[in-house]
Amino acid sequence: MHVISNKALAPTDFPGIEHVTLAGRNNGLEHLSIWEQSISPGAATPPHRHDCEEVVLCTAGEGELHVAGRVERFSANMTLVIPPHVDHQIFSVGTVPLKTLAVFASTPVGVWLPDGEPVELPWPT
Repeated sequence: MHVISNKALAPTDFPGIEHVTLAGRNNGLEHLSIWEQSISPGAATPPHRHDCEEVVLCTAGEGELHVAGRVERFSANMTLVIPPHVDHQIFSVGTVPLKTLAVFASTPVGVWLPDGEPVELPWPT
């Protein structure tokens, strides 16, 4: 068991996204990862998928989840549930950054583009 000061964790910048891995493999976990992200207004994740379940809690801002040909709007105090192997993309559509906390049933978290090409993440897993 470990206590981690989230304030001590340095964020990693990805185009339009500020990312912090709160817990994962580097903390001794074997089956779980937790990410905190801030997505700038107008920015988005790349379209991608994971090989594990993902739950995203929106803590601030407004967003759109593009999945399976649909667009679903969401905002603070809403939860996104994304099954494994489903291509999706998250957009920040409000005037303030979209803040999320994502929980993955895997560590490290694998990320693939829709064409199956793996994405090399610039942050610790």
